[in-house]
Amino acid sequence: MADAYDSGLRTEQDQLKAALRAARNRVKDTSLDAEAARAGISQLNTNTSKPRVRRSLRGHFGKVYALQWSGDSEHLVSASQDGKLLIWSAYTTNKVHAIPLHSSWVMTCAYAPSGNLVACGGLDNICSVFNLNSRREADEPVKLARELTGHSGYLSCCRFLNDQQIVTSSGDMTCALWDIETGKSLIEFAGHNGDVMSISLGPNQQTFLSGACDTTAKLWDIRDGKCRQTLTGHEADINSVCFFPNGYAFGTGSDDASCRLFDIRADQEIAVYSVPNLAAGVTSVAFSTSGRLLFAGYNDCNCYAWDTLLGQRVHSLAQHDNRVSCLGVSPDGTALATGSWDTMLKIWTLGP
Repeated sequence: MADAYDSGLRTEQDQLKAALRAARNRVKDTSLDAEAARAGISQLNTNTSKPRVRRSLRGHFGKVYALQWSGDSEHLVSASQDGKLLIWSAYTTNKVHAIPLHSSWVMTCAYAPSGNLVACGGLDNICSVFNLNSRREADEPVKLARELTGHSGYLSCCRFLNDQQIVTSSGDMTCALWDIETGKSLIEFAGHNGDVMSISLGPNQQTFLSGACDTTAKLWDIRDGKCRQTLTGHEADINSVCFFPNGYAFGTGSDDASCRLFDIRADQEIAVYSVPNLAAGVTSVAFSTSGRLLFAGYNDCNCYAWDTLLGQRVHSLAQHDNRVSCLGVSPDGTALATGSWDTMLKIWTLGP
């Protein structure tokens, strides 16, 4: 009896999804590549625009799982399963801080925009926040400022709003907004039906995106905790989400071997970036500051750059020996950082 009821619900759900797709397609009168061609948008010069490796950051002894740039575009933080959180200078390749962690099963890290704090988390279900200004002596360790406990699943991603608040996502299918000073959860964002794998903060700091194993991406309002939009299209887990620079669109990367571009105002997918002979899953995505390029890390050890307007793969960045697990574009737009299971991080220069 229960099986028949569940089957009926699934059938009704599939019918509603199909009706929603049909309604969206009826108002979709053009495509992004068609409009780009009509506007005379030319192909990128791949010889002058190809990113080049300028720095290799060696220091981790385990798989690198996450990285994020500081607001100064010089420093970045990386997290590895060697149980270390490392703060680097991308200019000199020097390690500025090495922070030992209680758990080596770390999955995410974040750098506060101010440069004062870093955070990390993973299979311990805890978001640990460290104050980089807590050292009074050069050999004194960086102090743990706060442990944020409340998730019942692993911590998959964390991002600072400022030095007072941070947003986290978890394998418990929720996201949360935290007050760092008190260590309390202020708002819980519930609505996904699978592990939430990635979040991205909007340019206005009032919304954020989440991507999950239920194949959907959601747009949340930080002020009231409500889900404003749910976007579908992927056929497998969404591993990474990233806002377009102007905040009106966002990109996603999935285990279905595709990246997709969604327009928030149109409430639908407007581009798919994939090629038939590429079957590797996408681990991470990030836009160039202009939004013309979408960088994506793949399980096949490569990072590819897609022309967002024309839908073409324009660059193949092949310098890692294992899965490219994370990447990020510096705030000033001049560099791309990639991290890999080969224990290395690489800094690529962008532009001519």
